[in-house]
Amino acid sequence: MIELQDVYKLYHMGDSVVRALDGVSMRIEKGEFVAIVGQSGSGKSTCMNIIGCLDVPTSGIYRLNGIDVSTMDDDMQAVIRNRFLGFIFQQYNLIPKLNVVENVELPLLYSGKSASERRRAAMAALERVGLTDKARNRPSQLSGGQQQRVSIARALAGDPAVILADEPTGALDSRTGREVLAFLEELNRDGRTIVLITHDNSIAVRAKRIIRLADGRIVYDGDARDPQAVVTPAEEVQ
Repeated sequence: MIELQDVYKLYHMGDSVVRALDGVSMRIEKGEFVAIVGQSGSGKSTCMNIIGCLDVPTSGIYRLNGIDVSTMDDDMQAVIRNRFLGFIFQQYNLIPKLNVVENVELPLLYSGKSASERRRAAMAALERVGLTDKARNRPSQLSGGQQQRVSIARALAGDPAVILADEPTGALDSRTGREVLAFLEELNRDGRTIVLITHDNSIAVRAKRIIRLADGRIVYDGDARDPQAVVTPAEEVQ
């Protein structure tokens, strides 16, 4: 489903070069639940942007569902994002002026579906997260946990093969965060591929596999239950 081969992402800052990704190779199969973990500056956000078709590598190959997206322009990347990917963000990224069902419909605007089809898909996604009764509410009328569930419904509305969750519990209290993680686990049991981006070991171990980055390189890739999968920040920089 997701394959990176010898991917580099370089940024030029004056006379120096920052290697945000330094020869990263990974493969995530359909139906996996994988956490990509690392501290600030590890390269995990850059990795997320490339997997999410929000950026392209400086060099190397990225294939999504067998399609090479490494050198696609913005328009083609947008088509691929709409077809295969659903996003869940830490800050929800809901549009304040739109009500809940309109927010959920947003990813479907470029899908070719009619207005009635978009509304049916959005309401079905809201039903999945238990928020059909809030469909006409504005985001400001919802709790943080409810807003994140709207974000999850928006990610599901287009029936994506991959859910990319970027620190999805970062703005939530611990109880609500656990509920969101449980929902991601449920989606994975239903066959969705889940890629979770986090800096938090306690969140990462809810995945089945952990890929840990440090200084733009993979330093661990394996079972989330293996003791080596979890390190302290101090150990990570040694």
